[in-house]
Amino acid sequence: MKRVAFLFPGQGAQVVGMGKDFFDTFLVAREVYQQGDEILERSLSKVVFEGPAESLTETKSSQTGIYLTSIALLRVLQEQFPDLQPALCAGLSLGEYSALTASNKLSFEMTLPLVQFRGEVMQAACEETRGTMAALFGLSAEQVETFVKELALPDDLWVANFNCPGQTVISGTLKGVETGIEEAKKRGAKRAIPLKVHGAFHSGLMRGAKKRLQEKFTSISLDDSPIGLVMNVPGALVTDREAMQKNLVRQVTSPVRWEQGIRSVESEIDLFVEIGCGRTLAGMNKQIGVMVPTITLNKVEDLEKLANL
Repeated sequence: MKRVAFLFPGQGAQVVGMGKDFFDTFLVAREVYQQGDEILERSLSKVVFEGPAESLTETKSSQTGIYLTSIALLRVLQEQFPDLQPALCAGLSLGEYSALTASNKLSFEMTLPLVQFRGEVMQAACEETRGTMAALFGLSAEQVETFVKELALPDDLWVANFNCPGQTVISGTLKGVETGIEEAKKRGAKRAIPLKVHGAFHSGLMRGAKKRLQEKFTSISLDDSPIGLVMNVPGALVTDREAMQKNLVRQVTSPVRWEQGIRSVESEIDLFVEIGCGRTLAGMNKQIGVMVPTITLNKVEDLEKLANL
């Protein structure tokens, strides 16, 4: 039996129409979207399937939309391949909440309202101070950390994501990120790509959201489960439930250590399955140098790849 890890994408992966082919093909996927609309008391599925893109990109819709789509695809996977059980789960930023549900640590019914609350408080933080993020390519993580520190903009610029070798994300105010992009290019960055996000996530500009999320978690308890959870903070497998909750809160203002998390468990895994919109995580695994296969479940036809294993 292969040891399998399920991976889930984060905010920025959203695209209008994501998951629609699963909705049209599988009853279990339709039930997830319909249940989600009922829980949230709004037609989120319509925004996911029809847009407009501006509405889906808003934090309050993109986070719940991506989570809803990830779980819909997960339920199809579980129905079609009931013997395919993960040893580990991980998610990039927001995707960590999909990983919580996939690892049986927090139910869909409990997690979806929590994701909605997270999106709302982060949206409020975005509106309080305009911010943005940018992915830098061609510099090492150490180079990016060094120049961010040397620029000395403690209220404007932070390192937000350590995605894979040669790809690091910065976050902050519009001025801070613009300065960071200029400095990165001076130091040899090949590209700097602004991200499709509504604000400066994983930065100090999210302190207000962190405080409110911390208060929310006082009424939430995670379940025990044999399925492991690799977390963005600290970029490793976490087994203590109290530590899990603290890390979920810290993650809002702390860097996402994705590369470190994958490296910490890759020797124990025979197959990675990326579940949800896009193929970003498979690309990151390739850049990290993961030797075992990574299969992406993004479209209905991707189920054939799993069937052929």
